[in-house]
Amino acid sequence: MPDITPPDSGEHSALLRFSSALFYACSSFLITVVNKTVLTSYTFPSYMFLGIGQMVTTVVVIYAAKKSKTVQFQDFDKSIFIKIFPLPLLYVGNQITGLASTKKLSLPMFTVLRKFTILMTMILEVYILRKTFPRRLVFSVVTIVVGAMIAASSDLAFDLRAYTFILLNDVFTASSSVYTKQKLGVEGLGKYGVLFYNALLLVIPTVLFSALTGDLQMAVTFEGWFNSTFVFCFLLSCIMGFVLMYSIVLCSYYNSALTTSVVGAIKNVAVAYIGIFVGGDYLFSWTNFIGLSICMSGGLAYSFITFSTKSSQVKAEVKELKTDITLDPTGRAVTIF
Repeated sequence: MPDITPPDSGEHSALLRFSSALFYACSSFLITVVNKTVLTSYTFPSYMFLGIGQMVTTVVVIYAAKKSKTVQFQDFDKSIFIKIFPLPLLYVGNQITGLASTKKLSLPMFTVLRKFTILMTMILEVYILRKTFPRRLVFSVVTIVVGAMIAASSDLAFDLRAYTFILLNDVFTASSSVYTKQKLGVEGLGKYGVLFYNALLLVIPTVLFSALTGDLQMAVTFEGWFNSTFVFCFLLSCIMGFVLMYSIVLCSYYNSALTTSVVGAIKNVAVAYIGIFVGGDYLFSWTNFIGLSICMSGGLAYSFITFSTKSSQVKAEVKELKTDITLDPTGRAVTIF
């Protein structure tokens, strides 16, 4: 049975943890803007086709890196299906619902409703990864969610279908983050194996589904393909799709799944602030603005608590945990609480 213990974020330096989180935040911000441009500004009709482009880019880039010996991970065999499941299903669900919600919602409200991912991630980490969180972190997460609820209460452009997509996206994102953290500890996969096989196993099924639903035909017959600026934005979105997935895996590797979600939330609030002045689809209200500010304060508090933790403190906690382990008369390890 392969080892499925996820890497301990406490083993990494504060610089690696912070820089990977910053890389994820920047990547997520850029792809949100680019996707919004492709799907809304150019009215591209197929968010699924855009997701396919991002998957293909991921496969091509990582395969080229593997062939050039730049990265290493297990070659494909039947064990891959067991090792990677259920990540591919969560990945495509996250990608499709995310792109759909980006298309249907205004950019600021998209960022507000994404905050519920954080609470879902915390719950899943407790039940799947058996993690515990100090009260300070729990309080900061609750602050983020409460701020999101306050901000969303002023939304006058309610769209049931769009809200359904975004809530499904929250579920897929939280599940994907937690299982990604778990799968990073599976022998033979690692960061690049998780990325590569996620995309590889889903390219063909997604293309077939796109063709059966008519989505592929709408994408191919889109008139914007003759617009060089649109083509550039589309290709940039495909590249940024790979960069985003890599940054998520990297952030999850050096931090926790919850930290990855909180970093995304802070980025989203920053985007919402920008949306007040840029984009033209934001309905300003003080209730929404105050809610966003509460979200940001909770996110900053979480970040301060997380990234200010010294390595020595973490090592001390690990040492203390190890001293709580002894042997019973039969020689088996027993944890003493």
